[in-house]
Amino acid sequence: MKCRSVACIWSGTPPVHRVTATASLNHPPTLYTGGSDGSILWWNLSNTDSHSEIKPIAMLCGHAAPIADLAICCPIVVSVEQNADNSSNVALNSSFDHGDALLSACTDSMLCVWSRSSGHCRRRRKLPPWVGSPSIIRTLPWNPRYACVGCCFIDAAHLSDHHLMESAEGGEISMDKESQSRKPPKCTVVIVDTYTLTIVQTVFHGNLSIGPLKFMDVSSVDDGEKHFSLMADSFGKLQLVPLPKDFQQDGGEGETRLQRSSKQEIMTLEDGLVEAGQVVSIATCRTIVATVIKDRSIFRLLGSGIIIGVIHFMNNSLCIEDKYGQPHVVGAMFLESKNFGNAQSTGETHESEIFLVWNNRGSALLYEISYLDNTFNSEPLCEIPATSFPLAVRLSFSFVQLSQMLLRVESVGFTVEDQFQWKPRVTIWSLKQKHDHGKLFGECKMLGEGISFLGWTLAASLDHKNESLGGCNAKLTSIQSSVSTSKTVNSIHDDSCYFVPKGQIVSSSMVISENLYAPSAIVYGFFSGEIQVVWFNLFRGLDSPAGSPRLAVDSHISKQIFAGHTGAILCLAAHRMAGAAKGWSFSQVLISGSMDCTIHIWDLDSGNLITVMHQHVGPVRQIILPPARTEHPWSDCFLSVGEDSCVTLTSLETLRVERMFPGHPDYPAKVVWDGARGYIACLCRDHSRISDAIDVLYIWDVKTGCRERVLRGTASHSMFDHFCKEISATSISGSSLSGNTSVSSLLLPIHEDGSLSHYKLNNSEIRATFSKMTGSSTLLSNNSKVNSGKGPYVSRTRKQPIKCFCPYPGIATLSFDLAALIDPFQKHKPRAKNGDGRESSYMKEQWSETFSPRHMTSDDGFNTDQSSTDAIEEHDWIKSLEEYLVRFSLSFLHLWDVDSGLDDLLVADMKLKRPNDFIVSSGLQGDKGSLTLSFPGFTANLELWKSSSEFCAMRSLTMVSLAQHMISLSHSSSAASSALAAFYTRNFADKFPEIKPPLLQLLVSFWQDESEHVRMAARSLFHCAASRAIPAPLCSHQAIKYAKFVRSLNGIEENEHEISRNEDMTMVGLSSERLLGTEGTSQVEKAKLLAWLESYEIQDWISCVGGTSQDAMTSHIIVAAALVIWYPSLVKPSLATLVVQPLVKLVMAMNEKYSPTAAELLAEGMESTWKACIGTEIPRLISDIFFQIECVSSPSANSAGENPAIPASIRETLVGTLLPSLAMADILGFLTVIESQIWSTASDSPVHLVSLATLIRVVRGSPRSLVQYLDKVVNFILQTMDPGNSVMRKTCLQCSMTTLREVIRVFPMVTMNESSTKLAFGDAIGEINNASIRVYDMQSVTKIKVLDASGPPGLPSVLLGAPEMSVTTVISALSFSPDGEGLVAFSEHGLMIRWWSLGTVWWEKLSRNLVPVQCTKVIFVPPGEGFSPKTLRSSIMGSVLGHSTDTNSPENAAKSYSDGLKLLIHNLDLSYRLQWVGKRKVLLTRNGLEIGNFPL
Repeated sequence: MKCRSVACIWSGTPPVHRVTATASLNHPPTLYTGGSDGSILWWNLSNTDSHSEIKPIAMLCGHAAPIADLAICCPIVVSVEQNADNSSNVALNSSFDHGDALLSACTDSMLCVWSRSSGHCRRRRKLPPWVGSPSIIRTLPWNPRYACVGCCFIDAAHLSDHHLMESAEGGEISMDKESQSRKPPKCTVVIVDTYTLTIVQTVFHGNLSIGPLKFMDVSSVDDGEKHFSLMADSFGKLQLVPLPKDFQQDGGEGETRLQRSSKQEIMTLEDGLVEAGQVVSIATCRTIVATVIKDRSIFRLLGSGIIIGVIHFMNNSLCIEDKYGQPHVVGAMFLESKNFGNAQSTGETHESEIFLVWNNRGSALLYEISYLDNTFNSEPLCEIPATSFPLAVRLSFSFVQLSQMLLRVESVGFTVEDQFQWKPRVTIWSLKQKHDHGKLFGECKMLGEGISFLGWTLAASLDHKNESLGGCNAKLTSIQSSVSTSKTVNSIHDDSCYFVPKGQIVSSSMVISENLYAPSAIVYGFFSGEIQVVWFNLFRGLDSPAGSPRLAVDSHISKQIFAGHTGAILCLAAHRMAGAAKGWSFSQVLISGSMDCTIHIWDLDSGNLITVMHQHVGPVRQIILPPARTEHPWSDCFLSVGEDSCVTLTSLETLRVERMFPGHPDYPAKVVWDGARGYIACLCRDHSRISDAIDVLYIWDVKTGCRERVLRGTASHSMFDHFCKEISATSISGSSLSGNTSVSSLLLPIHEDGSLSHYKLNNSEIRATFSKMTGSSTLLSNNSKVNSGKGPYVSRTRKQPIKCFCPYPGIATLSFDLAALIDPFQKHKPRAKNGDGRESSYMKEQWSETFSPRHMTSDDGFNTDQSSTDAIEEHDWIKSLEEYLVRFSLSFLHLWDVDSGLDDLLVADMKLKRPNDFIVSSGLQGDKGSLTLSFPGFTANLELWKSSSEFCAMRSLTMVSLAQHMISLSHSSSAASSALAAFYTRNFADKFPEIKPPLLQLLVSFWQDESEHVRMAARSLFHCAASRAIPAPLCSHQAIKYAKFVRSLNGIEENEHEISRNEDMTMVGLSSERLLGTEGTSQVEKAKLLAWLESYEIQDWISCVGGTSQDAMTSHIIVAAALVIWYPSLVKPSLATLVVQPLVKLVMAMNEKYSPTAAELLAEGMESTWKACIGTEIPRLISDIFFQIECVSSPSANSAGENPAIPASIRETLVGTLLPSLAMADILGFLTVIESQIWSTASDSPVHLVSLATLIRVVRGSPRSLVQYLDKVVNFILQTMDPGNSVMRKTCLQCSMTTLREVIRVFPMVTMNESSTKLAFGDAIGEINNASIRVYDMQSVTKIKVLDASGPPGLPSVLLGAPEMSVTTVISALSFSPDGEGLVAFSEHGLMIRWWSLGTVWWEKLSRNLVPVQCTKVIFVPPGEGFSPKTLRSSIMGSVLGHSTDTNSPENAAKSYSDGLKLLIHNLDLSYRLQWVGKRKVLLTRNGLEIGNFPL
């Protein structure tokens, strides 16, 4: 499990975002906009009585190519009943209100599923190459788990159209070039499971009978019996492909059958529209298809293709010429009639539909259309006025329905360096019209607008108490409530509100983090050609060399400015030299590629320009650095990729081009360098073919410069993924990207660290890595040296405490790995072992050499005394590094300005530095490198806390763990660390009750973490959040009522879905109680609980921590069991009986992450909860545990060289925690099992040692319960010491003697003589007439004598105080005489001391007479103050004196035998002791108090 917290550092200018796709959710009101750069913005809508506002909350980063389409899906298992319900009354074009995820697709074939609740990426996966490029996504209305994805293959004609669209005005496109295509266009339609993002069905794959795919929708005919995928081209030609209602996994017979039937049922409608002109949009609603052209809309029936009506736009405001030219229609859509305020519901059999049309000015018209008795009627309802804009600004529009509102999404484009920079703008309109008597139809009311990005630097710096993003941002519009028809509303009055100076717009960025510890700088490249390097100086002074042109802004950061390019900066890279350059003295260089086709190489230390290179004739797009383990001299080279389709290799030692790799058919968008094998892989697209463009992979040999191989099509992608995986396996950072470059982390395939093995660096790599750590502006000073070629141990590990990404220009993300922060040197990791289990001597040697202080010297760095030149000790260096990492992390992850007192304490005591010079926000890491980044400002950050319980759990766990770790590193900061831990544990939730509680399932996954700090933090957070975070299916009715009461006190309003869900749960519970009465919980409730316990799908937190479906299921079991034990009143009563069996199975599964936790919970709740549920199964469970220990821990298994199946943590928990609790719950069953193990297992089996160790725990934990089976205990111990079994005796002798001495210490009725040659134990509880004492010889382990301990002869029965056959206490204490030839016993029942004379051992062994021997002497002890009242009642003198009159009372006589035995055991006194004070005198004590001396 990985706990990763993300901090995002934004540049001073907002990101570029041209909207290419939109999607919306009604509950809660949410808007998603996809951009041309691959980013997705998450907008939240807030409504008040007078105003509505929509503002961006977060950016979803999972794509590196333009977003093709967005759709709302519901990736859960939908039952047949739910399918029937969903397919009944859901409009085909409506969004799913019950959906909780967003499905996104980009033109690079990458699919992502984003959770609405947590906002992070659940799953990220790329479609196979044969599918093509996704263009349209439509969720299936009858089963929203599945989505229909239409893919096309980009050819030269499409490519030219794409470039025309980029420069066109609001969708104005030139005529298609379809006539130039010699072959029919190729298309693929597949059904994708949104839970796994796998293709479950191929609907269509081949050549279309129409033109290239432009539009697609999912429609139904024959009252929903048949479903079709409707595909259309830009001339209105339609092709219908049938869709299956039930899906099979792709690749079997189902696919062949489906494709064959599809070809027979495909319908094509081509009549009537070819001459009409180019189609701009197609919309469907039930059986009506609306084909929208620039000046009119044609309506046809889906099945027959008959035209039923036409709406002309030339006579209305959509196409009236204005000062900007002739407008035209660019889009249309059907709205949900149920959400439209003016829709009239009549008793007729038909329903009217609302049809929305808009033009390229932003003006829109709403029509009410109907078709009844072959009559088509259309009536305009209301309009949305256009937006005026300056000539220098270009706009594109789209509309989205959100409940009873309409959102107009605009992309505002302005020119910078001959390129358009786009900003989004959203306005909110009511569907309820305003009546204006001067018009034929009304005008929609504007309710509000979205927050602009401009001015967000100011917004981010405001205090959250006064922060209102809308109040401080420069609005894109000025809202006008009412204007005449000749005017437009919300016009843009000033060009300056859009124009941002090109020197402030970031075109490229990267993070310098070369030392494997923490980032040292952020580099920004601007459109003006300027480069700015911002160095982190949070915890140390400036250490730049003299003469470095760094501008010290303050004590926290310093800046360097590099000017020299004449075009926009497109790529950046930073490299530290492994060798030496000829004629130069630089050690760290900055490489920049620009739009001006040049490459500049800068000296980062001095700030000087080294050289300018002109090997490209096109803009330079990428700089690729050599990966780890690249041999010299290639380790000091870099690759440059230009738009001239050429890749060059340049040496930093010679400062010249060493290799050129030309001849690519197009710009190689993806280039990787395999330094270990010396190959370069360049993936590009070949547009030279007339019809379909294909991907081509060129493989080059670096050493020879020759082209080794060319792969095309699907094979090119497979080979490229193989290259990336191999590079990731040998990379120190675990990524395909090598070094510090501005290449997007989303561009190349991501291979998770958990699937890759560790490796060791050789000496040269260690020197190179350590030299990087010791340069200027790194953690250590530039004077640190490595004398013996040995670097710190961290260079041998794959863990990076802080990983840095730049998904998009101007956005730097820092991912903090909690495990690596707390243990950067992996001290908790087990080292390599040989087959015999012994540590490798090589590892020991390397470890000692690694941390030998003689290898490291420093005169500047972490030492308090900066002038010291002595060698630093290894532990001081490690401690200083860990302290630096923790402080750096806390500075960027902490929520500043929430608690001013805590902030002051952190700055004063913990020495944290507030990152005031950076625009910092929070984030969440998703699947395979995807990111969710909140926008700057406290409001947006708090929204992430309010919406994502996964984020709350991970961030709280990180902060509390680091705070506790800080205490161990610096005791002076303990007060601040404790306050910080308390803030994220409880205080923050008390201050903001509306935030989500941490997710319990995520917290329990860290209960067995390697670090003690993480384990403690996870358990603390669990207990603090348990009462607020109990999963809904487990909540008792009292807990639901209490939660509502608490929320009402805090003034938190529940949304409609939460209220209805809780009410439904309450009603189900109440109805079941009414139906069944006292029969218990209903079967429906049990089924729901079992379904929750066994569920493994839709676990958002799984992708957050890199878990599996097994983690999801096991975490549910752990959470349920913990709540049953610790919070039984808050969960349903039947949960204990349902969860106990899965908990036992989880224990026996021997899962390293969860079995120890399950064993601890099973042990902790055994007496109070689980014993009543599994009482009869305890012996079987004990036997299963012994079986596991025997099978995997025996010498025979180890000698075979097998890895132990039970890790040490599980074995320790089973033996030390669970087994004793099971034994104490069923002592007789435990003793029976361990006795059987004597004969059923090997003599040298570790089971016997475990049995003895468990017996010690039972003796200490539950001695009174064990006293009635004392004979079995002693016999088992003696059997393990049997001289006849020499192997067992050799194995167990020491442990057996330890156990025996512990028994003697606890039970006074067991004793051994001083020479340890005789052992005697008597019946503590038994019948008076059958009581005895057994004496054993310890050398032969045989019984040598039996002593009669029954009542003394001649004693009247009236003095016994009880019937002779009743069970009572017999022997209370035993003691051998100093010579070992006598034995004295004290009996509490009767208060008498008896003496037996014993012979020598050899005589007793010779005689072998086991006839019970009567005592030699009896002494009655008078009752006194040392005895308890219970002792008096059962004593002989008590009977004589009349104090035991209640012994034979009717109440006691009526008690059962078992009740009397339980009471006797409960009152048993084990504190009596007999001590010899002379040869013939004994001292009787009780609880250490003397009762009396008795001569014998």
